[in-house]
Amino acid sequence: MTSTIEPEVGKSRLRKEDERLITGRTRWTDNLTLPGMLHAAVLRSPFAHARITSIDVTAAQGQPGVVAVFTGADFAEEQGSLPCAWPITEDMKSPDAPSLAVDTVNFAGEAVAVVIARSDYEAHDALEAIEVDYEDLPVVLDMEAAVEDGADLVHSALSTNTNATWIFDSAEAGTGGEVEQAIAEGEVVITRKFRQQRLIPAFMEPRSVVVDPTSGQYTMWSATQVPHILRLMLAMTLGVPEHKVRVIAPDVGGGFGGKLQVTPEEVITFLAARRLGRPVKFTESRSESLLSGHHGRDQIQNLTLSARRDGTITGLKVELLADMGAYLRLVSPGVPILGAFMFNSIYKIPAYRFVCTNVFTNKVPTDAYRGAGRPEATFAIERMMDELAAELGVDPLELREKNWIKHDEFPFTTVAGLTYDSGDYEAATAKAKELFDYDGLRREQAERRERRDPVQLGIGISTFTEMCGLAPSRVLGSLSYGAGGWEHAAVRMLPTGKVEVVTGSSPHGQGHETAWSQIIADQLGVPFEDIEVLHGDTQSSHKGMDTYGSRSLTVGAIAAVKAAEKVVAKARPIAAHMLECAEDDLEFANGKFTVRGTESATTIQDVALAVFAAHDLPDGVEPSLDSEATFDPENFSFPHGTHLCATEVDTETGRVTLRSYVCVDDIGKVINPMIVEGQVHGGLAQGIAQALFEEAVHDEGGTLTTGTFADYLLPSAADLPSFTTDRTETPSTTNPLGVKGVGEAGTIASTPAVVNAVVDALRQYGVRDVEMPMTPMRVWQAIRTGQPDAGGVGSESGGGLGSIDASGGAR
Repeated sequence: MTSTIEPEVGKSRLRKEDERLITGRTRWTDNLTLPGMLHAAVLRSPFAHARITSIDVTAAQGQPGVVAVFTGADFAEEQGSLPCAWPITEDMKSPDAPSLAVDTVNFAGEAVAVVIARSDYEAHDALEAIEVDYEDLPVVLDMEAAVEDGADLVHSALSTNTNATWIFDSAEAGTGGEVEQAIAEGEVVITRKFRQQRLIPAFMEPRSVVVDPTSGQYTMWSATQVPHILRLMLAMTLGVPEHKVRVIAPDVGGGFGGKLQVTPEEVITFLAARRLGRPVKFTESRSESLLSGHHGRDQIQNLTLSARRDGTITGLKVELLADMGAYLRLVSPGVPILGAFMFNSIYKIPAYRFVCTNVFTNKVPTDAYRGAGRPEATFAIERMMDELAAELGVDPLELREKNWIKHDEFPFTTVAGLTYDSGDYEAATAKAKELFDYDGLRREQAERRERRDPVQLGIGISTFTEMCGLAPSRVLGSLSYGAGGWEHAAVRMLPTGKVEVVTGSSPHGQGHETAWSQIIADQLGVPFEDIEVLHGDTQSSHKGMDTYGSRSLTVGAIAAVKAAEKVVAKARPIAAHMLECAEDDLEFANGKFTVRGTESATTIQDVALAVFAAHDLPDGVEPSLDSEATFDPENFSFPHGTHLCATEVDTETGRVTLRSYVCVDDIGKVINPMIVEGQVHGGLAQGIAQALFEEAVHDEGGTLTTGTFADYLLPSAADLPSFTTDRTETPSTTNPLGVKGVGEAGTIASTPAVVNAVVDALRQYGVRDVEMPMTPMRVWQAIRTGQPDAGGVGSESGGGLGSIDASGGAR
């Protein structure tokens, strides 16, 4: 029969969840109030490295409303060590990471005591009555100094500040040639040093946790991205039977990787509730979030790129120092390793070597932040492509095209050993150039340079791909990752024909409830409005690997598709029985089983009611259509795109203005264009913020000096242009929907596009780099320390990274 039903997939539907989210009629963790609930407030160390010589809590215990005060010594025998699930090498150093410090603090903001009181105000007031004596210890802040012989140690018991060194060599792996030989024989060799500054996830909702220990069944509500992983890790860390722990992630106001964690506060709140036998809530302040929640990025990147004089790349060597902070959190050591597979990006690089040394410092631990290793890698290779183009005196877009994988070469196995299944970099770039007016802007740029305009125009390019949708369990196992890459889902047919979809992927703003409803509406042929998506509760969604790495759609939604296929398969013999025909004579489309060649039909919703009644089912058929599925992907997904940025740089003040930004992304099949636009816009804002605004700064004693939004600068809408976005579409070949990830794409691509644009504007002044964030002071100083050459491009002199200090002044 001819379909007359408009497909849901591809439709720009308003999100189901937005009514409650936007109006505030929602379920944030901090909104919860339980009978008899107590409140927790955490005392944090003002020192980055010190020995705790004494803690006196007597006065605090006598404060109004205080029920109990606990120190690390009180929980020493039961708190265990916060988990790290990614031991990247066999000899990796992993210090104990207590939730409450026992005898030593290793970063400013580390928890040293917790007050439990009848109200939040009383708990915080009592913190001031706790007296702690500290003995200063040497503070380790600089990664390069930390790995030198004789350096002061963060953890004396480890005898080193090196966490681990992880190496990938294409010659050893059999995926490419010998990189040192390629460099030695290179006709052009570019060596650069870049700094990825430390960033702080600035989600809308600060972290919050409530624990109810009623009757030996522990229920935890937490603003987390990973309820299933949190449940497992709590059980393993605290020795609580897993079946006695229920974790609920209600509506969660943003994550960006910052809530991909087992936090000290979750453990502390759990222990306090268990000790007191009463519900306990902890909600952090914004300053606590900036001070003690895990940070992101923080790398020093040394890169060497070799090429022939015609621009053909011959080799790439990457040497990283990655700051772990004082402890390892859930996936800290593996974050830079994810980037190892992306430094080659979309380019056919014949020889590649990657060496990463993870370093301990007396700072807040780092972990996943939107993109997790992929933005750092994309930044480095896209900056190097611009540097090579400048050295050769060629257009940077033409250089990229010369080296990228062509559309007819897919599937393509890269020098890093990954197989890209599909892509069309030519199509995305052609569309981006047209929307951007690339040639026209280049002409305007030349005119401004000719007349020495004080406001110079810069054009930045980022042609990128990423690996997302964490991904085949066997591959993750080969990297010593502590879990698989599968995802679970269930589809339940209710007697009235309505549908419940249960997903192990836990949303925090991505629009799962809407997108999953669209997908399953098409799969089952039921109305979009008849579908409810359930998530974030380990009791109703008993299996899952949660949400991070742009995996929800490419893994989680595919599990739901597989479950829906099982529902249809279970309904088929029942429908055949109802229609008195053979199963092979049935066609299923748009929610109807139709006898081939006739008008005789029944809907899957009618079948659901018949199953509920169970009055006349085929012999041996169970009265249920409900189905579950677990999907383990065969490969990562590889979205890609071309991002073009035009900046105007005032050479007299250093001010950078974004004039225009165009991006054309290829994310495979699009489920909901409106959701995609939101994800891309948000991602662009975060990537641009790294380039121009955000940076976590510490003073010489290790104190965070950017601990409020007065000092940690976030962009507003007024700081950003109206983005021009578009898409090309090369469906993924590794999943039945043909989808790829989108949640991190904007962040990954935009930072190098903006930095390349600013450097492009200033290259005539001898500037090869400006350290991020590119504040007006840093830009102004870079211009004045540069040494312009007659040709304008290809200069090997200039200010660059080494000329600007962390506050924007000259060294």
